[in-house]
Amino acid sequence: MTKYAIVVQDYGAPIGWRLALEDPSAITAIISQNGNAYEEGFVESFWKDVWAYARAQTPQTEAAVRAALTREAIRWQYVTGVADPTLVDPGTWERDASLIGRPGNDLVQLALFRNYASNIPLYPRLHEYFRSTQVPLLAVWGQGDEIFGPEGAHAFSRDLPNAHIELHPGGHFLLESGLEAAAAVIRSFLSEVGWMGNAVLSAPPTPTV
Repeated sequence: MTKYAIVVQDYGAPIGWRLALEDPSAITAIISQNGNAYEEGFVESFWKDVWAYARAQTPQTEAAVRAALTREAIRWQYVTGVADPTLVDPGTWERDASLIGRPGNDLVQLALFRNYASNIPLYPRLHEYFRSTQVPLLAVWGQGDEIFGPEGAHAFSRDLPNAHIELHPGGHFLLESGLEAAAAVIRSFLSEVGWMGNAVLSAPPTPTV
């Protein structure tokens, strides 16, 4: 039987949670890098517009979430919470902005925004999965994330008392500014839990197709 650890982040987290719920016995460990699983992690200043758009699609609510698709907003996701923004390669947000700006891709992004609220009703099942399996979990978090805040990392310990919670200087895309430190924590965690498997899933943070 295939067994694997999963690495989840941003939009990739709900994908990972569904894989885990589909076949809990396959998951040997979870690494969440700013990948939310609890309502506590949602930073209100970012998510209020998303929730409003999910409730009702009007010109006003659509305009508010469309603002997140601009080059400036994409850059904000990469550099907010990073003490030294020069550590983040500008090519990251330039590439994202270019891909998101392809004709018709705005409609894909709007659909993702509308759909994200569907993940919250899944949370009770997910929390029960955590409690019943006590799956090894590492939450390695950019503590300056203004999308999924540090409360989302700490919340894992409610259902997984042995969860490893690591807050690091950085933002939403922690690996862009703190790769070496985060990688060291991840390697140590996988070694400690005796990870064995034949695949590691890394779900993409921002679907752009």
